[in-house]
Amino acid sequence: MRYQAFIFDLNGTIIDDMAFHEEAWFRILNQELGAGMSRSAVSSHMYGKNSELLDRIFGPERFTEAEKQALSLRKEELYQEAYLPHLTLLPGLHSFLEAAAAKGIPMAIGTAAIPFNVDFVLDRLGIRTYFKALVTANDVLKSKPDPETFLSCARLLEVAPSGCLVFEDAPKGAEAAANAGMDAAILTTGHSPEQFGQQENILLFAPDYTDERLLALL
Repeated sequence: MRYQAFIFDLNGTIIDDMAFHEEAWFRILNQELGAGMSRSAVSSHMYGKNSELLDRIFGPERFTEAEKQALSLRKEELYQEAYLPHLTLLPGLHSFLEAAAAKGIPMAIGTAAIPFNVDFVLDRLGIRTYFKALVTANDVLKSKPDPETFLSCARLLEVAPSGCLVFEDAPKGAEAAANAGMDAAILTTGHSPEQFGQQENILLFAPDYTDERLLALL
């Protein structure tokens, strides 16, 4: 096999939920914090840790760490309440995970989501057992596009970075993979191929896991 391990982002890659995250942030930022931001402006800040998003918008002195944690949890509660009726894996992913596991390919999740959201997805969809390692926002100092998340996954999987394939949906995630020395397969749930520029580590773009090019990786 070309790749010895698979690393998955969570939001937009395992589930198609980014519109629900955007709606929750739009409500928190505008209705509760008075930011007066458009939806496109909110969307442009949706990367990295929740605390980093708040710092980018309001400055690092606006909230205490405790206040940022409370706002983060509030936002995720709004998101989970709205998304729960729609919670499902991307098409073809369950079969893909089954096939990868049957071939003994170690898999990890590397995400900027907090454990509260990771648990929400993995346990409600019953897919936790497929993943040998989980790296969340709580486990790293620097968010994507820094390579720390994916390098931590590779270390936990005991596979060299060059042997890992990252599944991502966002340009900064693909950039993080490149910075880690890893190729990336992009799920086009929220971004078009044009938004990724000329990143040379991108193997392919696919709408979901029924794409035959992804199946050929197994």
